Amino acid sequence: MRAPASGFAAFLLVASSAHAESPCGIGHAPRSTTFARRTAEIGANYPDRVRALDAQMFTLVGDDEDRRGVRTDALLVLHQGALVYERYARGYDRSSPHLAWSITKTVTTLLTGVAVAAGALAIDDSICVTLRDVAAPSGKCAVTVRSLLELSSGIDWNEGYEHGSRQDSSVIAMLVGAGRRDMAAFVLAQPTVAPPGSAFRYSTGDSTLLARAVEVAMRPRAGEDWPWELLFDPLGITSMTMERDASGFAVGGAYSYATAEDWARLGLFMLDDGCWEGRRLLPEGWMASATTPSVPFRTKRFDEDPSLRAEQGWQIWTNRVLPGVRDERPWPSVPEDAYAAIGHWNQLLVVVPSRDVVVVRSGDDRDEEALDIDRFLANALALTGAP
Repeated sequence: MRAPASGFAAFLLVASSAHAESPCGIGHAPRSTTFARRTAEIGANYPDRVRALDAQMFTLVGDDEDRRGVRTDALLVLHQGALVYERYARGYDRSSPHLAWSITKTVTTLLTGVAVAAGALAIDDSICVTLRDVAAPSGKCAVTVRSLLELSSGIDWNEGYEHGSRQDSSVIAMLVGAGRRDMAAFVLAQPTVAPPGSAFRYSTGDSTLLARAVEVAMRPRAGEDWPWELLFDPLGITSMTMERDASGFAVGGAYSYATAEDWARLGLFMLDDGCWEGRRLLPEGWMASATTPSVPFRTKRFDEDPSLRAEQGWQIWTNRVLPGVRDERPWPSVPEDAYAAIGHWNQLLVVVPSRDVVVVRSGDDRDEEALDIDRFLANALALTGAP
C-alpha cells in the first residue's frame, strides 16, 4: 500500500530535472496510457518473419507441466516507440504483472540515478554515509555506491540457484532463509574477500545492499513512495510492485513485478537517456556509464561462468567486444550498442539504440539453455524491416 503523496517529492522531481545539464528531446513517451500499435501492418508486410519469431518463442516442448524448452508468457517488440509485435500465452495477457527476478537490479540502478540527481547521495559515497541504521562490520566502509553498482563490493557471495547446493547459496539464504529478516544486514555480515572496486562478482547481495543505501538516503526527503513519485508515476507505470524484506526495505536484486507494457516503458526511458516527456530524471551521462563494461569486470571476475556471454556495466548486460575478455560480441547478430536487463528463467528487457528498438520478454524457462538469445533478438529485429 502506498503512502500519501509527498510535497517534497514533487520538489525533488523539479530539482532532479534542474540537476541535469543535457537537454531532452521529444523522446518515445506514448501520448496515451498505451502504445501505438503497428502489429497488423507488420504482420501483413513480414508474415514469414512473424511466423519465425512465433515458432521460436511460442512452441512448447512436451507437456506444459514438464517445464521443458522455451516457455514464453509475454513478448513485445517496440520500434520507434510503437508496438510491432505483441503476444501473450499460458494464461498471461496485457494486464498481467510478471515476476522479473534480476531485471530488478537494473531498476535499482535507475533508482540510484534518481537519488543522485536529487542530491541525496553521491556515487563515490561510502555506504557508511547512509547505512547508519545497519551495523556495518569492520572493513565495510570502503564499499561505495559505485562499487555496488559495479557488483564489485568484494563481499564474499555464492549466487547459486536451484541447480547447485542450496546449503551453500548466499542468495537463497538471503531471500528465503535467515537473511530475509534484514537482507542488508545479512549481506554486511558476510566476509570481505577482495578490496571493493577490484573485481566483479555477480551478487544479488550487492544489489540489495545498494537498494538499502539509496532508500535510507531518500526516505527522509521524499517518503517511502519516492520510487513511484519520482520514477514510475512520471513514466506512467501503474503495475510496478517491489517486494520488501521483513525490515521494510526493498529487495533490490529480485522480487519486482510489472506488466510487459510497463517494462517496455522502462526500456524506452533508458533508450531516451533517462528522459521522459522532455524532463531529465537521471543525471547526464548516467546511461552511458551504466551501459559501459565496468573496470572491475574488465579486470577480474570471480567464479566466472563460461556460459556467461555478456559484460556488465552498472547492473546492465552489454554486447561489446572486450579485448582480452571477449573476442566477439555476446550476441553476434545484434548491434554492439545493445544492452539488456536479464532475469532468472530468461526474463529480458533489451534496448538497441541504433535500431530504435525495445524488446520485452517474460517467461519461465527452467532449462535456460533452451533459448538462443542471439537468434531470438535477430528474429525480433527483423520485424523492423532490416534484412
